[in-house]
Amino acid sequence: MELFHLTVGEGPLASAAIHNGHAFRPEVTDYVALTDAERLREEDPFTDVLADIAPTRIVGERSRFEIDLNRPRDESVYTTPEQAWGLKVWRESLPAEQIERSQQLHDLFFGSIRGLLQQMVASYGHAIVLDIHSYNHRRDGRDEPAADEAGNPEVNIGTGSMDRAYWAPIVDPIIACMRSCEINGRPLDVRENVKFQGGYFSRWIHREFPRTVCAPAIEFKKTFMDEWTGDVDHPHLIKLRDALRGCVPHLEERLAAMR
Repeated sequence: MELFHLTVGEGPLASAAIHNGHAFRPEVTDYVALTDAERLREEDPFTDVLADIAPTRIVGERSRFEIDLNRPRDESVYTTPEQAWGLKVWRESLPAEQIERSQQLHDLFFGSIRGLLQQMVASYGHAIVLDIHSYNHRRDGRDEPAADEAGNPEVNIGTGSMDRAYWAPIVDPIIACMRSCEINGRPLDVRENVKFQGGYFSRWIHREFPRTVCAPAIEFKKTFMDEWTGDVDHPHLIKLRDALRGCVPHLEERLAAMR
């Protein structure tokens, strides 16, 4: 199983679903204490569908419980429950050599993405990476009340690590475009930096390419699926994808104006 799948297309727009994966490499499988359902609940299933909007796509194939590409290298392998929402990930301590092998995958990923973004910037001057994730909102149980909507927007746009004023011509159209969409009879609730401000992947991009690559972290609340069973509401999922896809022409126009 590959670490991630990369589709390279034309143009300055890329999307990423780095927590989409569910697989482990064979040599660590026997150490895993979690059930498939427990893992799936904290992974970001179906974000590959949400990311199917850009010519260039980065889709994770490995579970975040093997290697979390949205955390720094030294935190990318969960070794304690505190790092993993209170979950005991491993039956016994993962050997140091296995941790290092996983962290080498972290190095491979970021080396590959650096090369990709360097090529995009060289070709187009600027680039956008839509860093797509999803998040749980029924942590107390399937039949328990959902988390308060006031602190849990359906779409959270994380911009905490970027020069927000500089990238306003990119971020503002995403928010405005998605807010203009109506899904299942109500306007899409899109807010900025309410639940999340963006993780390591977007922070790394903004550190390495502060004025040439914009990487808003777009977190979709799991209203499109049952986070406890993994069942998906495909029509709702596709509506969310199309809402984000509708932003693409605006983003391409703004990028062209920055050249």
